[in-house]
Amino acid sequence: MKRILAVLLALLTLMAGTTSVLPQDPSILRQAQDSGQVFPSKPVRLVVPFPPGGPLDIAGRLIGRELQDRWGHPVIIENKPGSTIGPEYVVKSAPDGHVLMIISSTPLVTLPHLQKVPYDVLKDLVGVTQTTLLTYALVVNPKMGISSIQELIDRAKKEPGRLNYASAGNGSGQHLYVELLKNAADINLTHVPYKGAAPALQAVLSGEPGIMLDVTVAVMPHVKSGKLRALMVTGAKPLEQLPGAAPFDTLFPGLGIPGWHGIFATGGTPRPVLEKLASDIRQVLQMPVVANRFRELGVEPSGVSGDAFNEIVRRDYARWGEIIRRNNLRAD
Repeated sequence: MKRILAVLLALLTLMAGTTSVLPQDPSILRQAQDSGQVFPSKPVRLVVPFPPGGPLDIAGRLIGRELQDRWGHPVIIENKPGSTIGPEYVVKSAPDGHVLMIISSTPLVTLPHLQKVPYDVLKDLVGVTQTTLLTYALVVNPKMGISSIQELIDRAKKEPGRLNYASAGNGSGQHLYVELLKNAADINLTHVPYKGAAPALQAVLSGEPGIMLDVTVAVMPHVKSGKLRALMVTGAKPLEQLPGAAPFDTLFPGLGIPGWHGIFATGGTPRPVLEKLASDIRQVLQMPVVANRFRELGVEPSGVSGDAFNEIVRRDYARWGEIIRRNNLRAD
């Protein structure tokens, strides 16, 4: 009888919209938490595996601020730079949804194929929501005299291995997407890795190497000023901001792998909690102030969640693994 009264008290509390008299029985409270009815019940930590100030950090803080207003609990941003530090922290956290991570696709689904990592991406993490779609642009220095992606492909076939491209380092997104292009177009370009995207971009602006693929928000100012020329964008649609840049998917149907950002939880998090998280995050992504800010950062809001998002993760994990093995790629 006491247990029935405790359950009734918990239900009345939830209906009244207050948590001031939650039941004392830990098992009943845990059932309510696992059902998503009282989630979150404490501050939520959102891990960003990159330094403060970057696009992903800005996105995490923007989403976190709006979720905090909805939940009435703090959303604490924790920057944990390093290839495996952030994911490992989330994997080792309690599977209750109170520790999350926002991360971009390439380090998440490619790193396990490039080096040993202390977790299984497909088992130890679970996708909550794909927050944004990320577009890269292939640019060249105008001094090369190349004005279209087809001209670049033709030149590369005539001069195999003589055209150089820059990247942020071995195994970086910039490196892998050019390797994807090389495989699709059957061309040979020589990779010149740098220690980060900024020095790589500066090298291309100076003219050697003359080719680079980078996120659109980084190259767009230089394209608009005429210092760089955009030949191609990743994805299926042309970008209004980069007219003349051909979409990868129209050039090579079925071979493109879209880039994305997404929020993940610890594997084993109860499904009702994941569903509440996904619902709340989708509502945040639909807010004009959030969607417009993302577009300013060069990304497009998504909102794909649950099983559909996790299927994307599994598909991209398998496809990037095939490309990395075929080209015998390694990380720095």
